[in-house]
Amino acid sequence: MRSVDEYIAKSPREIQTKLKKLREVILTAASKSQEKISYGMPYYGYFGRLAYFRLSKNHIGLYIPPPVIQEHMKDLKIYKTSMATIRFPLDKKLPVTLIKKLIKARAKINEKNVIRDN
Repeated sequence: MRSVDEYIAKSPREIQTKLKKLREVILTAASKSQEKISYGMPYYGYFGRLAYFRLSKNHIGLYIPPPVIQEHMKDLKIYKTSMATIRFPLDKKLPVTLIKKLIKARAKINEKNVIRDN
């Protein structure tokens, strides 16, 4: 797989709209991010790892490096989560505002890390 367009096109037709929406939300929240395929899934980089997503049988997994999920557990309590993963059920609407908030939080961390390291 070479592109996010190809990844989405190879997904079940009934899920493609959700994947396109997730992609749009990520790119809107972090407009300067770089998009590519990494580890077989869509990857977004902005001063380091920003987010990945992957379609699974019953959910779309959004992978955001720590500590973002831990810092937003109050907002995420209705979703299954792990240290770096949020599972959005396929039968529910994507929480667009929440996803934007999480992506922006990770982008801010990445920006601070770049400034600190320089």
